[in-house]
Amino acid sequence: MNIKHIRCFGPCMVAEWGLEAWRDAILERWNVINLYSGTRGINRFKGLAMALREINERYTPVEGIDLLSAWVKDAPELSNDAVAGKAKEHPVFEKALRWSRAVNRAIEDLPPEEVRPFAYVREALAAAHRGADVIVVSSANPEAVREEWKRFGLLEHVDLLCTQEMGSKEYCIGKLAEKGYGAILMCGDAPGDAQAARKNRVYFYPILVNREDESWKRFLDEALDKYLHDGFTGAYQQALLTEFNTNLGL
Repeated sequence: MNIKHIRCFGPCMVAEWGLEAWRDAILERWNVINLYSGTRGINRFKGLAMALREINERYTPVEGIDLLSAWVKDAPELSNDAVAGKAKEHPVFEKALRWSRAVNRAIEDLPPEEVRPFAYVREALAAAHRGADVIVVSSANPEAVREEWKRFGLLEHVDLLCTQEMGSKEYCIGKLAEKGYGAILMCGDAPGDAQAARKNRVYFYPILVNREDESWKRFLDEALDKYLHDGFTGAYQQALLTEFNTNLGL
């Protein structure tokens, strides 16, 4: 997620809205909003509206920002198809759609050697798969998830992919619980992941931003064993959540 925001999402917004005069400051704020704070992992259009509102207040007027902000707050679906349905109503939606499509193209053009799993991910998944079912729950589209996980040899350690067309992360975890999975452990790196776990009353193991390699090694060396042998206690879970929240400044 980090490289996609740093190299694609923010720069494409600067280009689409002609914000080069304030590029460095704006990109820094984009990364704080989407990577380094409590809104990490927010939907792309919600992140866009937050960033553009700040830009409207601090740097230059953004035409239609109130309309975009209202839409992301109330729309039942936030996707390219949804914003395309609004494109004829106001130029801000047309620009948002053009930006989102440019982001997707930029992500596809990232050098393959720069888009790779963090250290210990493959080992952690393999170890987890020996003792449990491994299910991917992602808000990304299925084609992108399947392609990336296959490219890095991760799909062989996965039993099921749950992607955006199946519903929210909260919904998917709930459905898995209904299917009979008992002690579910969700690994995630965003507050929305923790919330989805909490609402379904399942365990949550946090991947800490800027400490991802360390987090995956800890999962491999410590947390997985606790989970598999009933050691993922309330005290241990709370300590992890406290560390997660502190790392994001919550």
